[in-house]
Amino acid sequence: MADQAPPFSRIVANLPAAVPFVPPEELERKTGVKVRLRLGANESSFGMSPLAREAMENSLGENHLYGDALSLDLKMELATRHGIATEMITVAGGIDELLGWIARVFLNPGDPVTASLGSYPTFHYHVEGFGGRLHKVPYRGGKNDLDALAETARNTGSRIVYLANPDNPTGTWFTAAELKEFRRQLPADCLLLLDEAYLEFAPAAAHLPLDPADPGVIRTRTFSKAHGMAGLRIGYAFAQREIITAFDKIRNHFGVSRIAQIGALAALQDERFLQHVVEEVAAGRREYETLAETLGFAAYPSATNFVAIDTGDADRAAAIQDALWQRGVFIRVPGVAPLNRCLRVSVGTPGERQEFARILRKVMAEL
Repeated sequence: MADQAPPFSRIVANLPAAVPFVPPEELERKTGVKVRLRLGANESSFGMSPLAREAMENSLGENHLYGDALSLDLKMELATRHGIATEMITVAGGIDELLGWIARVFLNPGDPVTASLGSYPTFHYHVEGFGGRLHKVPYRGGKNDLDALAETARNTGSRIVYLANPDNPTGTWFTAAELKEFRRQLPADCLLLLDEAYLEFAPAAAHLPLDPADPGVIRTRTFSKAHGMAGLRIGYAFAQREIITAFDKIRNHFGVSRIAQIGALAALQDERFLQHVVEEVAAGRREYETLAETLGFAAYPSATNFVAIDTGDADRAAAIQDALWQRGVFIRVPGVAPLNRCLRVSVGTPGERQEFARILRKVMAEL
């Protein structure tokens, strides 16, 4: 009998051979260009807390051991800070892993899901990977269209609505009052998945208070952005106890390393360092806004560690991105209209910002 490969599942067989993001390392390999300024992945150029670094270095001799499968020390610290029970917190290998858990726990094949067209691609990737059907709502004026998202969720009977606040890729945000009204407009059995990866950079008005009694909201957060620990892959979520229990049925119980847990706990306790990063990023956003204005562009108001600069034209944005890459500057341009007119640029250190401004001005003069 001839050798025959076992068939893939129907879901996987019908998926495109694509990943949410092409990493800069792969771009280097394909083009031979070496990155000089890495400003396209919203990593923190300010690094991590010295306390976190010291705690992890001191723990290196223990890393032949698995990490705590419950991440209990970290959950206890988070519970104390937010005034909730540890049973309402889960810890995972970053928000990306949490998005996969949520899709797996809540979706049956064919179930509808609503998200903005151009919102975080990894969520779309997981929904499609578990057989969900995405209904995509265009942005309006550079912001998620809350009314259209709620209407689409009602009309389609969506199981999940995804919303990032502050948003990626625009950096815009909604107030807690606007979020409460949005939550009220959703169907009773529809989950609001609130991605708060950039919340540390946002004004107080954007912080929706935690409601432990609300079973219809999951809040995801990360140590990748303000805490500067993207390479360690650690994030967490707040949700009702029953949801956390459901995650425990399917998660990788040793998926978060010992060293990441130790570093994250120390990072939480270094509030002075976090405040320093937030202040530096705010200064950098103002510099980018001024730079955009001097070049005849407009920057969306941002509450994140990046700024979306609207060049006014998708072809122009693509040309600028390519010219910057040829000079070793890695940024991103969102993939769908109208966001594909924008250059999304992470806020670097003062030196990186100065170099980026110099190169961008040179590119614009040549184009």
